[in-house]
Amino acid sequence: MKRLLEAELIYGRLLEIAEPHLIARYNKALGGFGLKPTGLARFSIDMTGFSPEVAHELGDRDYLDPNRVNRRFIILTPAQAELPVVHTSFSNTAALMHEFFNANSRAINAVTIKDTLYGEIEDSVSMVEDIDDLLSINEVRFRVLSAEDMLGKATELRELIDRLKKVPNAWADDPMLERMVELARTTGDIRQNALVPDELVFRHQAFWANHFGGVYVFLDEKTTTVICDPSVPGFRRSRPWQVSYIAITDHARIYDFLATTRRLQLPQASWVQESGLFQHRADMVVRGLINDVDPGADLTNADRIWLQTWIHRNAALVARDGLYPFLQEMSRAIAATGSIKMQEIAPENRFLLVRAAPDHPDRWLVNQLISQLVPRDFVSRFVFDKQGFYGAYERYGEKFREYVVATLTGTYLSDKAAFRHKLYGLKEE
Repeated sequence: MKRLLEAELIYGRLLEIAEPHLIARYNKALGGFGLKPTGLARFSIDMTGFSPEVAHELGDRDYLDPNRVNRRFIILTPAQAELPVVHTSFSNTAALMHEFFNANSRAINAVTIKDTLYGEIEDSVSMVEDIDDLLSINEVRFRVLSAEDMLGKATELRELIDRLKKVPNAWADDPMLERMVELARTTGDIRQNALVPDELVFRHQAFWANHFGGVYVFLDEKTTTVICDPSVPGFRRSRPWQVSYIAITDHARIYDFLATTRRLQLPQASWVQESGLFQHRADMVVRGLINDVDPGADLTNADRIWLQTWIHRNAALVARDGLYPFLQEMSRAIAATGSIKMQEIAPENRFLLVRAAPDHPDRWLVNQLISQLVPRDFVSRFVFDKQGFYGAYERYGEKFREYVVATLTGTYLSDKAAFRHKLYGLKEE
């Protein structure tokens, strides 16, 4: 993983924490979770406060994700709202954190001047033992505490102010007035600064969970659809009257579900030719084949002429694999007719030709699922399914790792927004 770290392809865009007062607050939050304080003089954090360095020090990557449910968070600064989430068991953790930051920005800005917010994203279950446990999570509640008890002091001051206003002769209670002054020295004027978060309950939308090897849950008005390995506990047994179950290997049913619910953008010349998606995936297929045959091949400097020469020399292998000729044929078909009759395409090849509908709320989750079903496209896997990408990367040889890092650095990392818009039609959110 050293090469990924140096290229900022793993744990990239994190916020460095080196100020002693912030480290002290972080340690108080760790203590609130019953964890040992960090002895590090500097470390980096993501949106949730997860630190890869602290995780390594504690010997526990799940120190903020116990039982991989009820995710913990530590907020040292409002700047965390702009950071990624680099370690999570649920794909929508980042979305929930964004909602929390947006709904409570005033309180977060005020509290983190002097204090740190920490707590848990509480689900309705404490352990995930089967699919029904995942389906039981309809909404989450943010349970919020503060390291210096700023929230508790603000609440106490608010109660004392109310007492001063409502109780006759309360103004003559000197100990109460002294306590109010003492609290105000810490909290400031709470009539001007909202210190207590206003919105703490949020809906749990469609998501992917990394339990049981990965489970996709899609929510529609009257039905819930689960896509995963059929060996997962509860598959076809949990709430069969309201849940549709699809095996992750059943490409035909997955495609039909995504297409009929308008979660897919089907191939049309208007976007296919502009995006270059077919050519991108054809290139990924060829380079994957080369790596299969010769793991020591230097692909980093392989130009188009070199690739075409390799294809001609290995025509039988390319034909036997079939994906490169298929994508070339589809490129010709889309140029000639403007569309493709998807029902005439073998189910296992359909996902090479589609992308998530860019305007659908589940577009990121759908693109994650597509990237899992098109494993040779490591670029899409990195963009939408980083855990799946890192797992695949571990199995690559050194030369292919070098090529993968060079490709991602030279394409996606150079301009993420433009790359996502061109290839997947996604606009910045």
